[in-house]
Amino acid sequence: MVDVKGRWALVTGGSRGIGKGAALFLAKKGCNLIIQGRNAENCADTVNEAKALGVEAVAVGAELSKPEEIQKMLEEIDKMGMRVDIVLNNAGIQIAYRTDYLKTPVSDYEQSFLINTIAPMMICYHFLPKMAEAGFGRIVNTTSGIRREPEQAGYSASKAALDKVTMDLANVYDGTDVMINITDPGWCRTDLGGPQAPNAPESSLPGVVVGAFIDDKKSGRDFAAGHFHGMTLEEAVKHAETLPKYLGSLD
Repeated sequence: MVDVKGRWALVTGGSRGIGKGAALFLAKKGCNLIIQGRNAENCADTVNEAKALGVEAVAVGAELSKPEEIQKMLEEIDKMGMRVDIVLNNAGIQIAYRTDYLKTPVSDYEQSFLINTIAPMMICYHFLPKMAEAGFGRIVNTTSGIRREPEQAGYSASKAALDKVTMDLANVYDGTDVMINITDPGWCRTDLGGPQAPNAPESSLPGVVVGAFIDDKKSGRDFAAGHFHGMTLEEAVKHAETLPKYLGSLD
């Protein structure tokens, strides 16, 4: 199992909800944090709580629907001088639930793809060469288990696209110590999931972070949080390393 103590992780959407929980989980293991939010000020609570756990933590701001802001954020991180070993692309958006789904507007797709697909891939493309050069890296992109719901077409399509491009990259890096996987937190009571969701945000742990700790040089798996709920981190890592590659099944 990877020891993350002293390493640096970038966690997008880390100001609240599942992202905040994942960030603080890493901090408790000694991992330093770069927390992304729409505005750096929104991340103050996570940063302060992480520092109280004895690690270094900084905040960066970027509106993920604007590629130019993402690029500026990445350049800002580069200037900070730390080596980013772990990326949790947690941030995402669910635009709307369209009961009249045959009138789904184009804007649902545009916004969803910008935030849920293009933003995380821009981040992946930026850090992967640096990880490959260093000989170590862990990327975990957050997906969704939504299927057969045309009412959420923009969201589900953008997550399916993220799965596809992530797995294509995973195939390239499989067998190296730069490992790329996806995670599905499940339907949780967050700002995105809404108050009617059956699961507490805490149920996503340790599943959403296990990809940062695995150490078997295998990429291309889906770490569905529900499969890890109630496990210790050590148990979760052992289970994760037995899982087959993600095949994109609809079942």
